[in-house]
Amino acid sequence: MNLIIQAPEIQNSDLRAIAKLAQADGIERITGQAFRLTNAVYSSEVPHYCAQAELDYAFVDAGRKLTDFKLIAMDMDSTLLAIESIDEIADMLQIKPQVAEITLQTMRGEISFEESLTRRTQLLKGLHLDALQQVYDERVKLNPGAEQMLKQAKRAGLRTMVISGGFTFFTERIKEKLAFDYAAANVLGIENLRLTGKVLGEIIGREGKARVLKQVCDELGLQREQVIAIGDGANDLGMLAAAGISIAYHAKPIVKAHATYAFDYIGLDGVINLFEK
Repeated sequence: MNLIIQAPEIQNSDLRAIAKLAQADGIERITGQAFRLTNAVYSSEVPHYCAQAELDYAFVDAGRKLTDFKLIAMDMDSTLLAIESIDEIADMLQIKPQVAEITLQTMRGEISFEESLTRRTQLLKGLHLDALQQVYDERVKLNPGAEQMLKQAKRAGLRTMVISGGFTFFTERIKEKLAFDYAAANVLGIENLRLTGKVLGEIIGREGKARVLKQVCDELGLQREQVIAIGDGANDLGMLAAAGISIAYHAKPIVKAHATYAFDYIGLDGVINLFEK
């Protein structure tokens, strides 16, 4: 088994200490921010040490390659993107605090995503579409390592997918910009170029994300073990559970508790570093 250690800065002394805890017989440099400890043995002391040293860790089966997978699916807001798009839309209406509080309640799993989205969208009633375009043009920012991760995934033959509880206004633009193979999100009601405050059709939330992912897997003839999923909030849990490897990216505790791996410090390119060439 390999033990992958990642962080923006890693001290040699920490690597040696962790290698000793995990009884690893070697330390290999993957990048300046990632190292592979070979022939490691799981130790409950490793998570504690890494938490104290602010390091991400992952025990990965030796020989596991990125090419073993066929699809990588990810959430959009606060996972692929460094923003919550609906919060930024609300900022245009000067109601960001109210909307952000509902968002946080959802991410913590305190209210259902469907209820949350309905309440937040109602607050956006009357907003002109120009404001949405302004949010996209001025505020949409990718999380660190996103483009590198997607590039490497495509090079390894994986299909890519963004599944969002946000809106198609953003996912369709992101899909085109980053050449995603698939995109799914909620549809805003629009009349006379202004938001109606309603979501059209069935809301894509926790169950909806899982359902969409499974539909694509069925279409491609993929097994669960061939899928990697990445998310950060409670509404991603269904999607994460439907994947062979799930990654909690800078996520809430409830998500980290159910994911295969958790990244608290490294960027999205850390996904690539989990696997051997």
